[in-house]
Amino acid sequence: MKTTIDLPDALIQQAKQRALQQKRTLKDLIADYIRQGLKGPSCGTSPAASILVETDATGLPLIRSTRAPTVHTVPDALQLEQDLLQTHELTDLRNRNDGHAD
Repeated sequence: MKTTIDLPDALIQQAKQRALQQKRTLKDLIADYIRQGLKGPSCGTSPAASILVETDATGLPLIRSTRAPTVHTVPDALQLEQDLLQTHELTDLRNRNDGHAD
């Protein structure tokens, strides 16, 4: 079903970036977030305990969570950093190829 929702540009940009990082479509990412939100407290996760991954001003991943164990945070952050670097390298490569194509 198609619908229109007026959301802030910055929020959509973050969602697009997250979808790219997870190699998913924006539609699937947003649908999953809505499903999770509709489950509510019965799923055992409070909003304060959820994990939020953002990109800081330097472009590095910033992981926020009230319950993320340190053991998993470092490997996950490193994997996310590698994924972001690969994504940026692919984007740079595509941009260079597009710029040199005649």
